[in-house]
Amino acid sequence: MNKTKKAALLGMTGVLALFTAACGNSNSADNASGSGNGNENAEETVTLNMMHPWTSPNVDNEVYKARIAKFEEEHPNIVIKQDGVPSAQYKTKLRTLAAANNLADINVVWPGADLEPLVEGSLVEPIDSLMDNWKAILPETALAGFNIGGKQYAIPTKQTFVDIIYYNKDMFAQVGYTEFPDTYDKLIDAVKKLKAAGITPISLGNKEQWPLQSSYLSIIGDRFTGSDFLGKVMKKEAKFTDPDFVKAISVIDELTKLDAFNTDANNMDSVQGQDYFIQGKAAMHISSSTVDARIRINNDEGGKFGIALFPSVNGGKGDPVKSAGVVQYGIAIKSGLDEKTKAAAEEFMKYFVSEDLYKELIRNGVVVPATVEIPEDASPYLKEMLELTSKGTAPVFDSIIPTQVVDVVQNGIQALTVGRGTPEQVAKDAQEAVDQLN
Repeated sequence: MNKTKKAALLGMTGVLALFTAACGNSNSADNASGSGNGNENAEETVTLNMMHPWTSPNVDNEVYKARIAKFEEEHPNIVIKQDGVPSAQYKTKLRTLAAANNLADINVVWPGADLEPLVEGSLVEPIDSLMDNWKAILPETALAGFNIGGKQYAIPTKQTFVDIIYYNKDMFAQVGYTEFPDTYDKLIDAVKKLKAAGITPISLGNKEQWPLQSSYLSIIGDRFTGSDFLGKVMKKEAKFTDPDFVKAISVIDELTKLDAFNTDANNMDSVQGQDYFIQGKAAMHISSSTVDARIRINNDEGGKFGIALFPSVNGGKGDPVKSAGVVQYGIAIKSGLDEKTKAAAEEFMKYFVSEDLYKELIRNGVVVPATVEIPEDASPYLKEMLELTSKGTAPVFDSIIPTQVVDVVQNGIQALTVGRGTPEQVAKDAQEAVDQLN
């Protein structure tokens, strides 16, 4: 990385003014909040319902919730009523509420394929009038996934690379690898040698089903098919049954048949999968850049773990230095709110996604999409992560492919890990799901 041009993250000119006029006085005694001093002009209390997936112990989730608490402290007339939904169920609940036109006032949304139905249904509000608040820090590339039809609908909080391979350096050294394998053939060789040495090669927690789809198939698929494949599938210019994508699915099947995963992989959630690796029970764990905080930055033994990307594959069309990444956790406002509620929601958005939020995320080792100089005292682990992921970005599977199809793929590849089905059948079922989309 060019040291004079360190980028990634922060910005904004300061914390915005406290919310006052937007939630003005109410003529309704039932809605007024008494101040206890006899002031008849006490400001009305506005309650905002917010749905988010910040329930796991990841460091960024704690930062988000602390930021919400700080907003409430500084804005006593606005209450944020949080509905925390585990990430594995979040998109399903969001889709269900959207179908019933019953979204929360503020929602965490994903870009691209997940956001488009909300926009098409006029369920989220364009926020173009607010964009001056972020123009100094958020480049177009960070905003693009949340911009549909030339209008902006959400502001992202972080950038996630979903495919980071965390590996135990000592375990790999035991089987003759002082560096992480740079080809798939070498990776398979390492897996076999680790098994022979009595070491579980890969810690996997796939109870929630998304890890194999997002952290594995996103980048394995890209290595075989190239980065334009998923877009072509959606345009009906390619199919999941194409040989290269079947080869990608076959990698999961091959790893299963080599007993590369822990035997309880489908009964273990993603956090338990991390813990299994951290505790020294496996040589590798494939997950997001966000969990680097748990595995290395905030871990006294973090130095024994290295990071790498999925290696090149024989005959693959993808660039082996790319990492699968997505700008995510967009904050969006529900359409049709009354004037006072909408004003309160806009004030929250401006406060929440700010320089202070980005700074705190960086301080905790989280990659963010805003552009600023990286502090010299930033964790060396964060700098290593930025260097690893700076050579190009591949698409994340479920940021391109609609949820209905993702569900089919997740079920199919999970079945492979228990010896049911074939890669060809998974690909066929996925393509049929695509064909059934309107």
